[in-house]
Amino acid sequence: MSVNVWKYILIILTLFGIIFLQRNINIGENWKSVIVPPPYKVQNRTQPSILSENLPAAVVHNPNICSHLGKPPSPEEELEERNLLNSIAWPQPPSGSAPTDLTPTSDPAHSLFTIVSSQSNRSWHVGDQLEVRVQMRDFKGRPKRYGGDLLLARLHAPKYKAGVAGQVLDHQNGLYSVRFPLLWAGPAQVNILMVHSSEAIAVLRRLRDKRPDRVYFSSVFRRGNHSERTVCNMCLPPDKGPLCNYTDLHTGEPWYCYKPKTLGCDTRFNHLTGGYAKKLISKKDALLFKSGKNVKVPIHASTTDTINVLPSWNESSSPKPDSVMLATSGYYYQDLWRPLGDVPMSHFDKSDAIAQCLTNKLVYMYGDSTMRQWFEYLLSLLPALKKVNLENPKKSGPFLAVDSAHNIVLKYRFHGPPVRIQPVMISELRYIANELDGLTGGPNTVVTIGIWAHFATFPVQVYIQRLRHIRQAVARLLDRAPGTVVVVRTANPQALKGDISLYKSDWLMLQQDVVLRAMLKGLNVKLVDAWQMCLAHRLPHNLHPPRPIVKTMVDMMLSYICCNCSRNKA
Repeated sequence: MSVNVWKYILIILTLFGIIFLQRNINIGENWKSVIVPPPYKVQNRTQPSILSENLPAAVVHNPNICSHLGKPPSPEEELEERNLLNSIAWPQPPSGSAPTDLTPTSDPAHSLFTIVSSQSNRSWHVGDQLEVRVQMRDFKGRPKRYGGDLLLARLHAPKYKAGVAGQVLDHQNGLYSVRFPLLWAGPAQVNILMVHSSEAIAVLRRLRDKRPDRVYFSSVFRRGNHSERTVCNMCLPPDKGPLCNYTDLHTGEPWYCYKPKTLGCDTRFNHLTGGYAKKLISKKDALLFKSGKNVKVPIHASTTDTINVLPSWNESSSPKPDSVMLATSGYYYQDLWRPLGDVPMSHFDKSDAIAQCLTNKLVYMYGDSTMRQWFEYLLSLLPALKKVNLENPKKSGPFLAVDSAHNIVLKYRFHGPPVRIQPVMISELRYIANELDGLTGGPNTVVTIGIWAHFATFPVQVYIQRLRHIRQAVARLLDRAPGTVVVVRTANPQALKGDISLYKSDWLMLQQDVVLRAMLKGLNVKLVDAWQMCLAHRLPHNLHPPRPIVKTMVDMMLSYICCNCSRNKA
């Protein structure tokens, strides 16, 4: 070979060497800022792994949030998401109608409702439908000309400790229809609340979609005696510093923390709530969220708010279900919940009955603190059920209780981030979908899920993504173990004092509740309708419902477990 040929070969090899070296330098730089630990199920390992190119899509599909991360959804997922968002579309105030003061906004004190006469113009009977019309007015008493207010309605009878939730129809012109099925004979009183004005909901929508950081989280990183704390969230601006990527390798659920100054991403020790962002809205917008003035305030009747219901026209025949009846999951009578579905309700008033129902059962409870209430309720009623001391935090768990005499095992675990919680070890912070994939399942396995409250500060797409992963895991569980009983708890209304509406309003929860029901439709799971159970009850709304309502929910769960009837789909 000539000398010139060797020169060319040497030049080419040198160029390849430079390119190879530069590529490795770039990869090394990326490793410094984006490190992913192993999945939570094996997070006790200390060796981090590198983010794989085939990692599942792990982002919020909202153009305002983390649009620079992850892969787009599949066509099927994109279609489902679009349909779900359309199903919760909410009327907006006319463009350019942003108020400068409260005057043109909805005022419950000036608004009125009217009971519409019965079809016979003489009387109402059990099995009929009651209609109420609401005229919303502003603070000057002028009729509103557009809709979008959030109203909650209840028909109740203190004498019988009876109550049922109403169905609200927005005519989008300031008028609303509220319909109730008439389910008991005797007096019945209408109660209607304006939770938020349409103007307030416009602010909530903006916060939900634009400010997912209004609750922020943090983690402590530790090595020996040295520790650092940084901000964490589902998405963080990358221009504020290098990120540690804790995206779950199995589900693709995203989670990030800013990298500590001196410690590595693999030294993350715990997770905790960092705090609540303040000054989220202007002083003008803050006027729309005044407790006792325009948040959860009763609307009064123009004449009377009470009717008397006579027995059914035909005592020998059951009333034909109409659209209102079909949308009503149940009602209270003598403080006892009476479901209108196909599963009969049993009331477990004695510990022996509960123990008999749960004998030989392995019960898994996944979710938030409202699901923890179920665990604590059962623990308080079953004397033989002993809580195993795992030295875990009092509120976050996980918890384990065992009744060896009846062979009952009860396990509770909080869902994965985002969770507003006291410090919890990273090894105990797991996603529900991953936990479900680790279950054997079977006729003696019960799974209960309640996941809603901690997603209120994020766009609905985040909740859709989390439910999709859980739904897929539930489907896999039921495929391999069809006898498994899966019970899902819905959201519930709550007290809205101070500025709490900006973080977890009933409107935010109602939007999620509609999504939850739609995504579980057709899946062989049971719903405990916490929304209607709380709305129909005489006790005030609370994020953590009072014990009588918790008992109703648990009784419904136990009825699903121990009912001999055929399994019904959600």
